[in-house]
Amino acid sequence: MENQYKYIIELAGQLNQFFRDLGIFLAKKFHISFMRFEEGKGVFVTALYKQRGKLARRLMHTGMATLAGVGMVIAPVIAQEFPGRSVNPWEITSNTPTVLSATSEGSDLSTLISEKVRDKIIEYDVVEGDTVASISNKFGVSEDTVRWQNGLTKDKIKIGQTLEILPVAGIAHKVAKGDTVYSIAKKYDTESQGIVDFPFNSFSNDETFALAIGQTVVVPDGIKPTATGYSPRIRTITPDAGSVVASGSFAWPASGSISQNYSWYHPGVDIANRAAPAVLAADSGVVTYAGCLSWGYGCHVRIDHGNGSSTLYAHLQTIYVNVGQSVARGNSIGKMGSTGRSTGTHLHFEVVRSGARLSPLTVLR
Repeated sequence: MENQYKYIIELAGQLNQFFRDLGIFLAKKFHISFMRFEEGKGVFVTALYKQRGKLARRLMHTGMATLAGVGMVIAPVIAQEFPGRSVNPWEITSNTPTVLSATSEGSDLSTLISEKVRDKIIEYDVVEGDTVASISNKFGVSEDTVRWQNGLTKDKIKIGQTLEILPVAGIAHKVAKGDTVYSIAKKYDTESQGIVDFPFNSFSNDETFALAIGQTVVVPDGIKPTATGYSPRIRTITPDAGSVVASGSFAWPASGSISQNYSWYHPGVDIANRAAPAVLAADSGVVTYAGCLSWGYGCHVRIDHGNGSSTLYAHLQTIYVNVGQSVARGNSIGKMGSTGRSTGTHLHFEVVRSGARLSPLTVLR
């Protein structure tokens, strides 16, 4: 009996040691597997992070296509959940007329140009009656843009000729070794911020704005270096900030030169000044935002003027106001800088009225 008791005690001790060793073994195996997983994940995430500028459009399109597919699958199910309204949406006929690419009325023919924002260089076949001037007006670009992109001299074009049309006025540049947004902007006598702000230019690194050799970037407002016959670029210089106090309009928020105007993809005006002067409130109001982001607007301030209008002041290096603070017209609210998505010292200034962004140049006095 005593021997049996000792045997049971010894067996229990061995079982305890076995399960303890097994636990240690499994913990080590799990730890090693977890470390390998983390290492592999780190390599994968780093690769995606470096390539996010190139893959952004592809991932966005894939995501939208996935959402559309899911919507198509669950739409009939959701429709049946509403009493009295269990209608299959795919059985509803549409009376929407089809719009063709060309219309004929009498003996006149005209091409209908899509109003969709163009995200790339497109091709256009010249038809009878076309001129460089009419084509540039049709697509909303400058005549020089059409000439430079297609190597035209003396505006000679012929019916059936295929022309390349840029999405905006400017010039297209194929990236070569050593090119940067700064060197490209200097080459075409424009601002690097315009290249960065154009939404369809992609970068291999969105933080350093690095470019891939061989890719084509659009240079908004760029001028061909060897071009002749064009008018010299006129740099608009803003007046001293706060010097105008007329009621019913906004005063200039900073002094400097206008480096980028308002456009459909750039809903404000950029005022550049390497001296980094103070930024002033364009009108009296209450500060609704005063903070910093590592992207986009960077350090910026928003002011509500209480009459349906508000203003935004972006890329500041220093902010002088707090949320909830009242400011008078001409008060200093910060210092011009280059924070966020910026390539140089400047102020990005926006005006919003009744929820719509306006061109600041139409309201600044």
